[in-house]
This record gives sequence, structure tokens and C-alpha cells, in this order.
Amino acid sequence: MAFYNEDLYAKLILNPYDVSRGKRVYSVITSGLIHKDWNHFFFNMLSYYFFAFQLETVLGHWQFALLYILSLILSDLPSIQKHKEDIWYNSLGASGAISAVVFSAILYFPLSQMGIIFLPIRIPAYIFGILYLVYCSYASKHARDNINHDAHLFGALSGIIITIALNPHVLGNFIEQLSGAIQSLLH
Repeated sequence: MAFYNEDLYAKLILNPYDVSRGKRVYSVITSGLIHKDWNHFFFNMLSYYFFAFQLETVLGHWQFALLYILSLILSDLPSIQKHKEDIWYNSLGASGAISAVVFSAILYFPLSQMGIIFLPIRIPAYIFGILYLVYCSYASKHARDNINHDAHLFGALSGIIITIALNPHVLGNFIEQLSGAIQSLLH
């Protein structure tokens, strides 16, 4: 609906300047319900499709919902702090929550194969995760592409932290899977 209604779009988008002044605080959540265009929406939902359903069966319904909603909020907090004096800065999309879902899945399935759509190269999920974090960190400081790389980075980190907080055993399983893979490579 927001694609076709500019007033609704303006009410739902996150503006850190306003939020840091106590206005439209609800937009921390509603901004995750709108997207720049159909391509932005499609890529977020495609990533969600590839990871969410399998992850939800492992986490359970309420823990998955908690992961998604908390990371949606937490992924925007650094952007609010960083851009609180920039009246023209806006952010939207579910990418922070999607990144959290992806990284939670990486904790559970670190040896699964991942890649970037349209590229035929697949690598283990844990390596993809490391490269993704490095890229997001770099892009957060240097990119000028109107993408909220902070939301991607802090969404991923939120996903890791929330998953471990909800299920501390996942860290041991993650390490066990990686050490098993390393041992099999060495033998």
C-alpha cells in the first residue's frame, strides 16, 4: 500500500531525527513493513524464504517471532544514534531482521552452502557470514549508496546475540560442527 500512498509511506518510514526527539517512535517497527520498491521487497522476501521456515522449526514459533521483532528494532538503533542530527536521513525495509534470521540460521547450520543470488559460487555459511560482516562494517563507514549497511550489520549481530541468549547450546553445536569439518579436512 505504501508504494502507492505517499502519506502512508511518510508516516511509516524511520526518520532518526524525529525518533531521537520522541516523535514517531513507532516507525522503528513500521519502517520494517515498507520497502523502497518491489526489487527491495523481493530480495528481502527471497532471503526470508530461504532461511526463515527452516529456522522457525528449530527455534520454535515464539522464539522466531521474538528474534525477528527484537532484531528489527535493535538493527535500527545504531542508525538512530548515528543520524539523529540529520533531518533528511530516512531508513526503511526489513533487512536488519532478515540479516538476523540469516545469521541465526548460520549458527545452527554453519556448514550449509550459501552464496549471492545470480553468482554460481557457493561457500560454507560460516565463511559467508564472516565475509558479510566484514563487508557491512566497511560499507557502513565508506559506502555512499543509500543502503543502511548499519541495519544489516547490527541485524546480523542481533541475530547472533539473541539466538545465543535464547538457546545457549547453539554455540557449542556451532563449534562442534566447525571442528568436525576441520578435522575431516585434515584427515
